Amino acid sequence: MTGNRQGKVSSRSSSLRSKAAGGRSKGFSAEERAALRDTAQERAMVWGKNLAEDERVVLAKIAQMPEPDRSQGSRVHTLIRTHAPSLAPRLWYGMPAYTKAGKVLCFYQPASKFKVRYGTLGFSDEARLDDGLMWPITYALTKLTPEVEAKIVSLVKKAIG
Repeated sequence: MTGNRQGKVSSRSSSLRSKAAGGRSKGFSAEERAALRDTAQERAMVWGKNLAEDERVVLAKIAQMPEPDRSQGSRVHTLIRTHAPSLAPRLWYGMPAYTKAGKVLCFYQPASKFKVRYGTLGFSDEARLDDGLMWPITYALTKLTPEVEAKIVSLVKKAIG
């Protein structure tokens, strides 16, 4: 390791250490780069100023999801917008999310986002789901039945407070 007079590692030796055995840089994967781009675009948007535009962006993101995430995401969106119209839609780390007073209250995480078995409905610490000393804040969604949909509506209404 080479150092300069201030004791800092030179950029050349730093870049040499960051290369993989094959001589290629160990940079971000294509998925990670896409997630970074999405996050940068989301942060550049001014959410909450134009509800119709916010809704269009969220629906466009849902439309890009593979099945069954697309159907689940669409149905979760419809349930939340119908039964909790006070919540505003937005994207949050590339996922459909719903805010109260500008803060994310709940979100739908598609299974394809992290290549897992099922999508989830998650709640932030803003959600009023408190129940004793410990309570769940993320729910696996394997199939949306009328019973599951009723539970989603109940949870979202409780979360609003």
